[in-house]
Amino acid sequence: MRAHRAVPAEAADGETGGALLAINGGKPLPPADEQRRLRVLLVDGQDLIHWGFKMLLASESWVERFVAAHTSTHALELARRYEPHVAVIDLQVGRESGADLCEQMRETCPGTRVLLMSAADRMTAHSAKGVGAAGFVPKGWGARDIAGAARMVGLGMTVFAPEADQPPNLLTEREREVLEMIAAGATNRAIAEHLFLSPHTVKDHTSALYRKMKARNRAEAILRAQRLGLLA
Repeated sequence: MRAHRAVPAEAADGETGGALLAINGGKPLPPADEQRRLRVLLVDGQDLIHWGFKMLLASESWVERFVAAHTSTHALELARRYEPHVAVIDLQVGRESGADLCEQMRETCPGTRVLLMSAADRMTAHSAKGVGAAGFVPKGWGARDIAGAARMVGLGMTVFAPEADQPPNLLTEREREVLEMIAAGATNRAIAEHLFLSPHTVKDHTSALYRKMKARNRAEAILRAQRLGLLA
């Protein structure tokens, strides 16, 4: 893989496949870091993602060691054993929250910096920083660009995709309205009356947003929405 350059948020470089990196205020990569080797931990529930990153990073001179985990428990075990410089964590690891794992990772291994990624959900820089992450990128960038972002995070930089580059919000406008009223403590009946909907329709909207957010109840939906920056 060609060495990725840190570029200003206003510019795009062909080396990133068109992905716009808002990295470290646009400061260039220090020459001393060009030869620095990093230990990388990948946390993702899909075998195909593991295989792709393993194949990609195996030949990279900047990678000292690559390890991967399918679960939060295994990820924390590997982090304690290998003390990775950077952990690339999917925002949804199976039924587990990547944001929760990020917080645990920062507590267990303070020296490990975290890059969050997701194929579906969006996350603001403010929300990502709130759980201790040094970056967030969409999986739509592809493995090579995400690997470049992981290297930069491991070298102490921050990497956040511009809002236009992030995956679109999966909730409809009506589902967002229902979510906001749920967060305010309103019952389904109260939501129906306020939005001039039938209780059955409100139930359908609630079930849909739970499914999209992978939440089992109101509490999980509110917590996940806050972590993703969907609620003020």
